[in-house]
Amino acid sequence: MNTTPREAVASVTANPRLIEGTDERFTGYGVMGLPYVSGHYLALRVFEATSVGPSYRAVWHHTPEGRWEIFTTVAPEVSCPRYFGSEAPGEQVPAIGVSWQDGWTLEVTMSDRLSWQLELASTPATRMMTAMGGAMPEGAWNSDAVLGSMGPVAAAFLGTGRMRLHGVTPNGPSYKAAPQQVWRVVGGRARLDGEDLGDVGPLSEQSHLADFWLPQKGIFFVGRASFAPILTSTAVRS
Repeated sequence: MNTTPREAVASVTANPRLIEGTDERFTGYGVMGLPYVSGHYLALRVFEATSVGPSYRAVWHHTPEGRWEIFTTVAPEVSCPRYFGSEAPGEQVPAIGVSWQDGWTLEVTMSDRLSWQLELASTPATRMMTAMGGAMPEGAWNSDAVLGSMGPVAAAFLGTGRMRLHGVTPNGPSYKAAPQQVWRVVGGRARLDGEDLGDVGPLSEQSHLADFWLPQKGIFFVGRASFAPILTSTAVRS
């Protein structure tokens, strides 16, 4: 339980194993989401291996007006907008940088558009959820019943508001999320397109994309996700 987030990320980056299956599968890490009192919201996905395309990085952004957008380093058709693009259109960007200052501090950058400093911490609640995740057999992470019961438990212990680890995405396919290791985000100063996003704090109303609820407190994770095979097109920002 003394593993730092940086060490956990290094491990999954060195060996990004995809589980067996016929679903569309992703393995990696990121920030489930981080709300700002201003109404902005940021999330990070770094998938080191996927079954549908190359590895990629993505930053999700929610504006105070309620509009979602996803910046991704690969084509939206093979990244997060594949499942969420009907409500969060994708924009391909040249690069998203992730650099660690120490075991608990990292910065996410997107050319000169984004500078996002993140401070992470271990808490009794995150240690308990990580211990539970480590004790679960592989098959449990693929069980709708198990994930259905875990979501409310995790939400209660982590204080995130509603959380669903399985459900339906805006584009239609069902999803299963397996955050196997988690830490609290305790600091997150950010500037996006020249604007300081302000203080971290819950949105006035928790945001969701179909069944996928974005947490009202910042959570960093290492884990995986799977989706039913996509059958519809993906929205791309023009």
